[in-house]
Amino acid sequence: MKILTTVKKVVDVELTIHVKDGAIVEDGLQYVINAWDENAVETAVRLKEKNGAETTLVSVGGGDNTDMIRKCYAMGIENGIHIDDPALEKADAAIYARVLQKVYEKGNYDLVITGKQAQDTDAGQTGIILAEYLGLPCVSNVIGVEVVDDQHLKVSRAGDAGTEIVELTLPAVITVDVSINEPRLPQMRGIMMAKKKPINKMDLAALGTSPDEIGAAAPKSEVIEFMASKTRKAGQKFEGDAAEITAKVVQLLADEAKVL
Repeated sequence: MKILTTVKKVVDVELTIHVKDGAIVEDGLQYVINAWDENAVETAVRLKEKNGAETTLVSVGGGDNTDMIRKCYAMGIENGIHIDDPALEKADAAIYARVLQKVYEKGNYDLVITGKQAQDTDAGQTGIILAEYLGLPCVSNVIGVEVVDDQHLKVSRAGDAGTEIVELTLPAVITVDVSINEPRLPQMRGIMMAKKKPINKMDLAALGTSPDEIGAAAPKSEVIEFMASKTRKAGQKFEGDAAEITAKVVQLLADEAKVL
């Protein structure tokens, strides 16, 4: 089984992010691997360890994406592809999916594993759009994967009414939820070996496509403006007799909050 998985570089949302004049202030920002993508990588590595799969990772973006690819090498990924092209600076989910389509078609993969969503946009669209472009079956929000045989997987997904079990015929695309596993911490030996492993760096031309072919000049969605969330007013604390406090809170809810 040949597996292709994806990693996106995102702003570390654990840090304080500042907005000025409708844009994110870049000074002091740090970037990390998208959390859901780390789970996708861990899923691919576990399938390699248990079922002898061949694993390839692809990341689209600037030069520092190579550090993230090497971290995934240290986790156990075997091959890395870095797509870097200035035409992709404002790419949306549909454009990323077109790029991944080209990667898939050059590699003849059996399974594509992506994170369910990215923590910068929370859109959750790229993997599903990719499956549509490729004409492949897709299961989203996957929380478990079991190999049945060379041609079939049994996957569990978190559905609205409980866990759903779906049998997939390969090739296929799955998008995984963070609850599927706990990504491993790379060991020192893996980190040292990852520094020496080659990364296949490509632009769109090397990938066999062009900005026009993937629609880079006309994204289907665009971020117009960032807005800082409104600061909540400090709450009120009440001390004293429970009956008196209850009466006062009810009065405030009715007179000030206007919710009663």
